[in-house]
Amino acid sequence: MKVKVVLSAIALFCIGFVAQAQDLKIGYTNVELIMDLMPEMEQIGADIQDYQSQLQTNIQTKAQDFQRKVQAYEQSAQTMTEEARNQKVNELQKQQQEVQKYEQDAQTSYQRKLQELLEPVQEKVFNAINAVAAENNYTHVFSETAGNAPVLLYTRDDDKFTELVLAKLGIEVPARQQ
Repeated sequence: MKVKVVLSAIALFCIGFVAQAQDLKIGYTNVELIMDLMPEMEQIGADIQDYQSQLQTNIQTKAQDFQRKVQAYEQSAQTMTEEARNQKVNELQKQQQEVQKYEQDAQTSYQRKLQELLEPVQEKVFNAINAVAAENNYTHVFSETAGNAPVLLYTRDDDKFTELVLAKLGIEVPARQQ
């Protein structure tokens, strides 16, 4: 009698699990592809390129100014007093540190600017992903890639989630490349 009760409980548990699994709908999408196809990305690319060029020009100007001062010091060091040489070396070391700090600050500034430019597009894409998932009763959506490692190991080939998101954003789906 106890065996029948245990088997009945296991059967009910399995039936409940299968019923829950049938409600599960998982999708995947390629966020990088969607972002690349957004019309705003061309302008963002141009804007960030201009910003990077400005930063690079400023870095080069500061580095060239520093090099000129080093050359001037090297030419006049022999005629300077030891105290004047030491003072000039200290000034040059301080300026070199300032150039290095400016380079680091420029990299941080570049990253901040890029994120600032991408944020509205990312928000638009994620809003579209959320809308498509809700409209099509998806319970989970995974990103196809995270960095260089795939997040999804298996899926059916007929999942059209990315195409649905692109359609939601009004972007034409590109022809698949074989």
